[in-house]
Amino acid sequence: MNSLVALQALWQLGGLPAAALAHIRLTGSDPVFPSSFAVGTAAQASIAAAALAACELGQARGAPRQDISVDMQHAAAECTGWFALDGTAPELWDPFAGLYRCADSYVRIHTNFPHHRDGALRLLGLDPATATRAAAEQAMLRWQALDFEQASAERGLVATALRSFAQWDASPQGAAISAQPVITLSRIGDAPPRALPPLAENARPLSGLRVLDLTRILAGPVGGRALAALGADVMLVNSPHLPNIAAIADTSRGKRSAHVDLRTAAGREVLWRLAEEAHVFSQGYRPGGLAALGFSPAALAQRCPGIVAITLTAYGPQGPWAERRGFDSLVQTAMGFNHAEGHAAGGQPRALPMQILDQASGFLMAFGAACALWHQQRSGGSWHVQVSLAQTGHWLRKLGRIPHGLDIHAPDLTPWKTCAPSGFGKLEAIRPSAQLQRTPAAYSRQSVPPGTDLPVW
Repeated sequence: MNSLVALQALWQLGGLPAAALAHIRLTGSDPVFPSSFAVGTAAQASIAAAALAACELGQARGAPRQDISVDMQHAAAECTGWFALDGTAPELWDPFAGLYRCADSYVRIHTNFPHHRDGALRLLGLDPATATRAAAEQAMLRWQALDFEQASAERGLVATALRSFAQWDASPQGAAISAQPVITLSRIGDAPPRALPPLAENARPLSGLRVLDLTRILAGPVGGRALAALGADVMLVNSPHLPNIAAIADTSRGKRSAHVDLRTAAGREVLWRLAEEAHVFSQGYRPGGLAALGFSPAALAQRCPGIVAITLTAYGPQGPWAERRGFDSLVQTAMGFNHAEGHAAGGQPRALPMQILDQASGFLMAFGAACALWHQQRSGGSWHVQVSLAQTGHWLRKLGRIPHGLDIHAPDLTPWKTCAPSGFGKLEAIRPSAQLQRTPAAYSRQSVPPGTDLPVW
């Protein structure tokens, strides 16, 4: 499937006017990074969908349509998530993270957060204070893959057994995912169309729209950053007591960044005040986490009529894994991508060349937000957009395989790098790959650490 066909399918799913597709130009073809999967197509189609939908919303607000171009190699480069601070690219993986051989297969564990790392090591019978990677590898050999996966899930940890595509498809969760579209938009309440701020002709298409970004790990922050690049006023809301990953320096470009403690009644009331003035409420915490604090999509629709709620999960809203935690690397392993990529390479299981499930899911969240806002303008209502890493993975599989895709080398990222000051240091990162003819995508705010801004619009 080429990128234009993939984009057309997404466009139809979003229910937007077909006439807008005449304004998109897609260049390049897979392979652009070494992979047997169409990672370039996934990057290009999801980024183009987000930008085109934002411009279509801009057209609904009175601005003329504009031409958009997306080059596949640039899009894939953007989806590597590469960045550097003060000339150094940070180490993004904890030493204990990765794929481990076990008694019958392989297990991947995610240890970037200390509590996940310590929990996994204790499950292996090791003392986190003295454990080594070699000791963890030796301890894992005593486990069956599915047993370790299940024991981890029962403890709220994050680990998955390696599966082939056939094994994933035969599982109850695989069947549940295959029955769902890549993105779901649903009307969840009645409300009149909201009056949006006037849009000047030279303003970016989402200018004047307010987005609450309650996400922490890659996909959700990428979605919020995409909306910011297209003009939205995005406020990243972090908890003062939860850790973040290094990539927050990159994914915070264009955003305000505030602390709100939802463990307190005062903090929850602050968030409600923010939500009442927001157009989009995006969240990617563990399934049910924010709902337990009162911020379910239904509660948002009741108190903030006309709002668009976005929910990101690892494994989708249906199936036995609907409430299970997960990250891109783990979903790749569980769904069969690591097995298939390793088989194509003629060797051991291997990851895709980028966290494309995270990245594409983020841009699909931005696409869904713009689609739902467009429908809200046309017919009113409150809306719920649902995206999951596993649904994005299923979509990636349907894009097809790339013969000899592993034979190429990754391109030099230099042509797409940009440099700007930030609250974290001098930030080098990849500039937006969606090229808007009249109102170029850009970040109007520099990246700043959590808590830099007050939680007020």
